[in-house]
Amino acid sequence: MKTAAALALFLLTAIPLLGQENRIAPGPDGSDVSLKLEIERAVANGIAYLKSQQDDETGAWSDPVHPAFTALAVSAILGDPALDREGELPAAVDKGLAFLLSKVQPDGGIYGKGLATYNTSLSMMALMQAGRGDLLPTVAKARRFLIGQQQDFGKPGEVDELFDGGIGYGGSYTHSDLSNTHLALEALYYSQKVLADTGFDEAAEVDLDWNAAIEFVSATQNTEATMKRLGDWATLREEDRGGFVYFPGNTKSEEIDVDADGSRRTALRSYGSMTYAGLLSFIYAEMDRDDPRILAAMEWLQRNFTLDENPGMDAQGLFYYYHTMAKALAIAGNPELVDPQGRRIDWRKELALKLMSEQRRDGSWINEGSNRWMENNEILVTAYALLALQHAHRHL
Repeated sequence: MKTAAALALFLLTAIPLLGQENRIAPGPDGSDVSLKLEIERAVANGIAYLKSQQDDETGAWSDPVHPAFTALAVSAILGDPALDREGELPAAVDKGLAFLLSKVQPDGGIYGKGLATYNTSLSMMALMQAGRGDLLPTVAKARRFLIGQQQDFGKPGEVDELFDGGIGYGGSYTHSDLSNTHLALEALYYSQKVLADTGFDEAAEVDLDWNAAIEFVSATQNTEATMKRLGDWATLREEDRGGFVYFPGNTKSEEIDVDADGSRRTALRSYGSMTYAGLLSFIYAEMDRDDPRILAAMEWLQRNFTLDENPGMDAQGLFYYYHTMAKALAIAGNPELVDPQGRRIDWRKELALKLMSEQRRDGSWINEGSNRWMENNEILVTAYALLALQHAHRHL
């Protein structure tokens, strides 16, 4: 079995690149040593802030009902480029891991009250990133729990309903959505790799219906095929083509006239964070780089690249957007984007500079423009920012 340090390094480097590439290409200006040092300072300040906010007694961060906050903080600390991978884990991490273990439920999930998929998925990532072999049985049980969350609303074993194949928050809220699905797919992808790589036999016991998951994710993408599945009430605008929405048929834009007789149809507005979540889902499903759905998603993302807002949602979910952007583009192996005017965008540099400019004096971040999706919580937003910076740093 691998050492703890090797397991942790595996989680940071076992990136499922699309196609046959085995490394991220250098940026247009080569490696920027000065920028990397600036990022390291910002990360160090952010981690110092997180450590100062941990509950000394419980080891938790923020709301103890939701272990996802603690999991994200642990992952951010473990992603520190200055961390000694061969040394002992930081004390704050050990405390945080103990708290996560205290939230393991009899069904294998890792949660408090509600949001079982969200909390379990992020907790699994933190447990795996810690690289401790003694945590693998917990990861394996949590993996089985997530697989059991996959929805099949129609005929058993058939993808005959729009929400089939997806995963929702869990509990009384079984409605599949793209955010929970992409987080679950991430945890399932990596747990399969980690468990198999360490000789843990439970990795092969049960697996997700990945084809059904792909069908669900595809139904959240604005394409002609999706419009046919939705029916006559929906229409596809060119500006939405290739982008993603939160769940199939999720309406976030006005109705528009499309027929001469005055009948109206609804356009589903694509937005940034969900489009990166959709791209990540396809990556974790190991789809071919040249799949039209991946190409269409990348085209939408390049047309709509901005760091001033979460495209289509203004300031709502802005730091979730930054995090999914950094993760998706790093994993996809894209050192730069090209906008419709032909400008080559080194997203790593631009995103890093943007985030560092928004860091507060105490090392934290907050979404000043919107409190939706809990982005008025400094722990959550600081973790998102740190994880995004760490992705940029590793791939400069």
